Amino acid sequence: MSNSPRATKKQQELLEFVTGFIREHDYGPSYREIMRALDYKSVSTVAAHVEGLIAKGFLARKDKSARSLEVVGRMAKSEIVSESAIVEALNTKLKEAVLTADDKAAIERVKYLFTGSLQGPQNTVE
Repeated sequence: MSNSPRATKKQQELLEFVTGFIREHDYGPSYREIMRALDYKSVSTVAAHVEGLIAKGFLARKDKSARSLEVVGRMAKSEIVSESAIVEALNTKLKEAVLTADDKAAIERVKYLFTGSLQGPQNTVE
């Protein structure tokens, strides 16, 4: 059993949003931005989740300013995976596969991987 603290589902969502926001803007989101993005009804809900993440070691404040949140801990991969990260990785793999595919059979294999076809790729090379 692991001794590391685990974030709740709501905390995971908040941490994912903060991580993505910082990645995109190079500064932390305000509590109001978090509230709007996650459809919370009050800033106090954001504050409660942020405090929980700080206590568990996932977030920290650089100083006492409004946009000073930073991600300091990493959640286990099984706990949080950004949907946009998955889409980006799949798109990258698809582009790589298509760029290196020299024949029709290779392209069919790529289509099979991304469509989940139950019939499997058609063997077009004889």
